[in-house]
Amino acid sequence: MNIQQNLSLMEKLAILTDAAKYDVACTSSGVDRKGNGTGMGNSIAAGICHTFSADGRCVSLLKILFTNECIFNCSYCQNNCNSDVPRASFTPDEVCELTMEFYRRNYIEGLFLSSGIMISPNYTMDLIYQTLYKLRRIHHFNGYIHVKAIPGADPLLVEKAGFLADRMSINLELPTADSLKKLAPYKSRATILKPMRQIQNSITENKNEVALYRSAPHFVPAGQSTQMIIGATPENDYQIMRVAESLYQKFELKRVFYSAFVNVNQNSDLPMLPGGPPLLREHRLYQADWLLRYYDFTVDELLSENRPDFNIYLDPKCDWALRHLESFPVEINRADYRTLLRVPGIGAKSAQRIVKARRMSTLDFPDLKKIGVVLKRALYFITCSGRMMYRTKLEEDYICRNLIGDKTQIPKEIREAGYQQISLFDTGMEMSL
Repeated sequence: MNIQQNLSLMEKLAILTDAAKYDVACTSSGVDRKGNGTGMGNSIAAGICHTFSADGRCVSLLKILFTNECIFNCSYCQNNCNSDVPRASFTPDEVCELTMEFYRRNYIEGLFLSSGIMISPNYTMDLIYQTLYKLRRIHHFNGYIHVKAIPGADPLLVEKAGFLADRMSINLELPTADSLKKLAPYKSRATILKPMRQIQNSITENKNEVALYRSAPHFVPAGQSTQMIIGATPENDYQIMRVAESLYQKFELKRVFYSAFVNVNQNSDLPMLPGGPPLLREHRLYQADWLLRYYDFTVDELLSENRPDFNIYLDPKCDWALRHLESFPVEINRADYRTLLRVPGIGAKSAQRIVKARRMSTLDFPDLKKIGVVLKRALYFITCSGRMMYRTKLEEDYICRNLIGDKTQIPKEIREAGYQQISLFDTGMEMSL
């Protein structure tokens, strides 16, 4: 390892923010914690991430690794033990200092802390626990904390950290056990799923305890999440989404994150990806994941063994609708809420508004536009009082051509640019401690 000696705190920060850029599981908080007047900060349920929250706020986390030193040799990871990259490690006090000083300057609203494995899982998890303990109990930090649990660590350490964190996550790494065995032979699916099950059970037990005793401490109140790397191994979209669906059902995860594989190591076991990271595929997986969580779809409705991959030119909902034209057109003034959710261009909020508004009057297409329906997608699949918006053919090829002509089917940032990760240093940010 290329371990750097006598680094300043800012030099460590530069190394360990860059080392954290491929961990995409920064997630909305899902928890409210008001300041109590004796500490610093609070946590707002609307969302904490490197983006805009549900209420329109632009919010951010200090996203760092505790260390990028690692005892493992995972082929896909830029921080594996054989990679020739600058190495650095924080101390618990240094992470506390950074978090508090960034927060005081209004640069961040919380902390996302992950880590490589230094010496052993127990050793690393204990350092993470010490960091969280000092932030909460010594510095009285009430802001949002998302921490990665270390597979293979003592369950007691995971439990103690869980009472100090808002959200915990454990990276599944790769979609299948076979792929994990090939690219990360020192890790196992069983070792990863064990603490995931522990966190799930502890959350359930804690909810029951809090219901009985309001003063009981909260265990991971914002739930847990995980991340899968997409494109490093040959699994198709159907296999990936089946894994995600199983995780939601069996482990009650809040989110599954999909990370487009970036070949940073040029390992012979890894694909070359001449077209760059599979960002559009990642985008389709996130859209499908949304359909699972909020639109009452199942994976078997979206894909099958005979049709195992998403159409990259159409979002999964449009693609499903084209293959099920027998279910359309839908009459806006009579269809139930679940049916409305399946119409391209109608989201959960607009479906709720339709159900509410039609109690007062019969809706027409101008009404739908005001409600927020994306008519350039929906017009092929709906009627208002028995009439379509335009005279159009309910025919797959015709509708498909028109939908593909809609440039919003592919996000602008994917059309125009490649892979880029937000950095604390992108805008020349300076901090004096």
